[in-house]
Amino acid sequence: MGTFCSVIKVENLQELKRLCHWGPIIAHSVIAIRSTMAMIDSVVWYWPLHTTGGSVNFIMLINWTVVILYNYFNAMFVGPGFVPLGWKPENSQDSMYLQCCKVCQAFKAPRSHHCRKCNRRVMKMDHHCPWINNCCGYQNHTSFTLFLLLVPLGCVHAAFIFVMTMYTQLYNQMKIILRNKTSIESWIEEKAKDRIQYYQLDETFVFPYDMGSRWKNFKQVFTWSGVPQGDGLEWLREGCHQYSLTIEQLKQKADKRVRSVRYKAIENYSGAYCPLNRGIKTFFTSPCTEEPRIQLQKGEFILAIRGLRCWLYGDKILDDPFIEGTSRIRGWFPRNCVEKCPCDTETESAPEGEKKTR
Repeated sequence: MGTFCSVIKVENLQELKRLCHWGPIIAHSVIAIRSTMAMIDSVVWYWPLHTTGGSVNFIMLINWTVVILYNYFNAMFVGPGFVPLGWKPENSQDSMYLQCCKVCQAFKAPRSHHCRKCNRRVMKMDHHCPWINNCCGYQNHTSFTLFLLLVPLGCVHAAFIFVMTMYTQLYNQMKIILRNKTSIESWIEEKAKDRIQYYQLDETFVFPYDMGSRWKNFKQVFTWSGVPQGDGLEWLREGCHQYSLTIEQLKQKADKRVRSVRYKAIENYSGAYCPLNRGIKTFFTSPCTEEPRIQLQKGEFILAIRGLRCWLYGDKILDDPFIEGTSRIRGWFPRNCVEKCPCDTETESAPEGEKKTR
């Protein structure tokens, strides 16, 4: 508490100018970038926030940032402590044992040294650190050392998140390559199985482009020349129709129109990608996509076709769909600003993004 009070004293407000230096600017930028990217990467890609492990991991990431910044600012603004101007030993006879600072024209206390940057005699001076734009000494030695200890630990945690994310993405890519699929085609295949099961159809969807061998699938992408096999337009496989996948896509689009759910906006939504006023879960689970967000006004209707835990994707139902330039408004919007229309007679099914809960 005493340390905190010493920071907010009026006479210490002039210390804020220490922030205007290349050292603190770089340090703050690195900490901000590392912390922000680790949190976003952790929530969006590696460890979902709604799980227990994800919540603990996210709290730990925040904790690293808080304690690192606390010790950093403590080291910077509390400072090392300076020998009072005009200081002299209580016993004048002890002066013979002390050095004299020629710059300050005063005695140097034991273990103190004059800093040319701070232009003061620093108590128990260790060194002048450009990263905190201050000296490390008597009062801030603990905070400075803890800062040096915590930064690598926080970076190791962040690096673990980054590495696991990259290897997770690599694993997913290799898995679909060995099956001669893309991420979109895997999603289409999953929806095809769901459609057949939902309507209890007597048919089986067979992915048409699997060569029947992981090695053949691998060679179609990775060649010695670096150029993939084929022309990218025609994909022929013995026993399959050239347009098997596109036929399935047409069936799914027709099914999507039938299973869409009508929602009504109960609150305004500005169209922000990461809205702060919609709650922390909505903020941190914003869809990681370049697809647009749509602005909503209270009372407007939207036809949702798919969704995530906290977001929905759909088309806004326009009063006049033939207005020039606004024939179709489609995008993402938060779930907590809309409600399902109780009188919706189109369908009672959930959007495709919720199919696993049926």
